[in-house]
Amino acid sequence: MTEQTQLKENKMGVLPIGKLLVNISLPIIISMTVQALYNIVDSMFVSQISEQALTAVSLIFPMQNLIISIAAGTAVGFNALISRALGAKEYSRANRVAQHAIFLTVLSTAIVAAVMMLLSGPFVTIQTTDPMIRDDAILYMRICCGVCIGIFFSITLERLLTSTGKTVYTMIGQLTGAITNIIMDPVLIFGLGPFPKMGIAGAAWATVLGQCLGAVLDLIFNIRVNKEISLSMKGFRPEGALISEIYRIAVPSIIVQSIGSVMTFGMNLILMQYLKNSTAAAVFGVYFKLNSIFFMPVFGLNNGLVPIVAYNYGAGYRKRIIHARRLGTNAAVVIMAVGTAIFWLMPKELLGIFNASDNMLAIGEPALRIISLSFPFAGYCISTSSVMQALGSAFYSMINSLTRQLIILLPSAFILAAMFRREGGLPAIWFSFLIAEAASVIMITALYRKVYRRKIAALPG
Repeated sequence: MTEQTQLKENKMGVLPIGKLLVNISLPIIISMTVQALYNIVDSMFVSQISEQALTAVSLIFPMQNLIISIAAGTAVGFNALISRALGAKEYSRANRVAQHAIFLTVLSTAIVAAVMMLLSGPFVTIQTTDPMIRDDAILYMRICCGVCIGIFFSITLERLLTSTGKTVYTMIGQLTGAITNIIMDPVLIFGLGPFPKMGIAGAAWATVLGQCLGAVLDLIFNIRVNKEISLSMKGFRPEGALISEIYRIAVPSIIVQSIGSVMTFGMNLILMQYLKNSTAAAVFGVYFKLNSIFFMPVFGLNNGLVPIVAYNYGAGYRKRIIHARRLGTNAAVVIMAVGTAIFWLMPKELLGIFNASDNMLAIGEPALRIISLSFPFAGYCISTSSVMQALGSAFYSMINSLTRQLIILLPSAFILAAMFRREGGLPAIWFSFLIAEAASVIMITALYRKVYRRKIAALPG
């Protein structure tokens, strides 16, 4: 490796933290914000088909989120190891981790695609017996979740670029995929030009097309400009010890992110089966599309924060880790506070994007206002959790997320729904989000202090 390459790479250990966080995170924030907008546009076009179609897409959201959780969680494992290896000047090890990232992505894609095709019918049927919603949901899931090669490879290749600080290229890849999806949504849904009218299947294929195109661009960028690591698989042999090391970090992250899928599935069951309210399920799905406008920038911020913390931990720079954590957390809380303000001031306008009926507005306006009270708490918890993952303490993040979403949120939602069932269970059920996030702040703070004493306090500089 040349001296010039090493100097470029070492920017994560020498540039001012504020400038570094902006340089690495801003392109990811922009691309993930566009990603959020195209998810909204996708649902906006689906809502033009019918409210039942919108509900069908909402029911599949947990499985889509599960796929992203597996891909992104695995990426946390190899991303952290690559950044640490680069920080410690172990360039050969960084290349071996990158090769294993490609190998694990191929393997994961094949397994997940097969499982999703098999589970589509049972997964949808357990949530609804409405034949129109059921048929649309199964079709949408088989396309979006069964053809998952684009999402797996785009996430993996983006994280490889992120691990060396080349986030501008991840932004280009994501923007290309998102714009492709936005353009192709109306074309395939409504059959514009030479294309046939495909309805909800068109929305699914537009999503898959955008993901695959983004992945192709990310591959080109990795080959042409990401010279710090090599993706050549020549002479590759799987190393059990290295795979184990990747998954020691990745599995807690996968579980943490997958817990959201379980929570969403459980909430859909409460709304669809217990409260018998399909409109509320549609509102819940719309809420997740809308909250992504603010959550995605926070996730983008943390995608930049993780390699910075991991690199400086590998290099032994205590003050830089503390500074990065403080800046990242403050920025996340501010972003989410803005989200709370907008959800309180403009709930009707936000729901109007999805062609909301009067009934949907009556349910959705209080839902958006109540749930958004939890946003600043969530920003703090997400940022702190990401720092612990970068330090190799992802297990604590898993424990916190498990407690928040499954032990506190879902039981609280069910209890509140039962207590106020005569009033329809709404809007009381939405307060479960605020209860869960407030409890999470207390737990994640205690866990971070433990990690700080054990891993950060003893570092030299």
